[in-house]
Amino acid sequence: MSVQGALRVDLPSWIAEFRRRMPDRLPSAEERMEVAISLSRQNVVAGSGGPFGALVVSAEDGQVIALGVNRVEPAACSSAHAEIVALSLAQQLSGHWNLADHPAAPLQLVTSCEPCAMCLGAIPWSGVESVLCGATKADAEAAGFDEGDRPDAWIDKLKARGISVTAGLKRAQAASVLDQYARSGQTIYGPGK
Repeated sequence: MSVQGALRVDLPSWIAEFRRRMPDRLPSAEERMEVAISLSRQNVVAGSGGPFGALVVSAEDGQVIALGVNRVEPAACSSAHAEIVALSLAQQLSGHWNLADHPAAPLQLVTSCEPCAMCLGAIPWSGVESVLCGATKADAEAAGFDEGDRPDAWIDKLKARGISVTAGLKRAQAASVLDQYARSGQTIYGPGK
């Protein structure tokens, strides 16, 4: 029996054109979040994954490093959440697992929804120094997603590690994509689903 293999998570075909149409730099937090929400919405409209989008940018000037969307179902990979995809792609592009060593550091993770338990665990090890979040855990759970057991004081725990968090940025706009997905009849995946 062979145990060799490869892990590959492809981004949807539409993302190349999405990237070509957007600026190379997103100076404001609001512009960054608008891109994360647009990624999540396009993923729903295209039927190319779950309703979550993320990107990694330079915290100082908004230089776009990597884009990510949820690819759990298309990749048959439960860890292919938008945050993990964006962080992993940024790491691959930089050639190093620690994004604190990236030439454009300090880097920021921008995500259309607060991190689930898995994504929360990945953030401190990634090397980003800040996180912007749109919709909340409650918004994702209202749409039917299982976000896992996350500490109530998760923002304080990241802060203690030197990672700042801004939550609830453009929350209503981000939550509307989750609601759109839930009403679309697409798969709500997760443990026990």
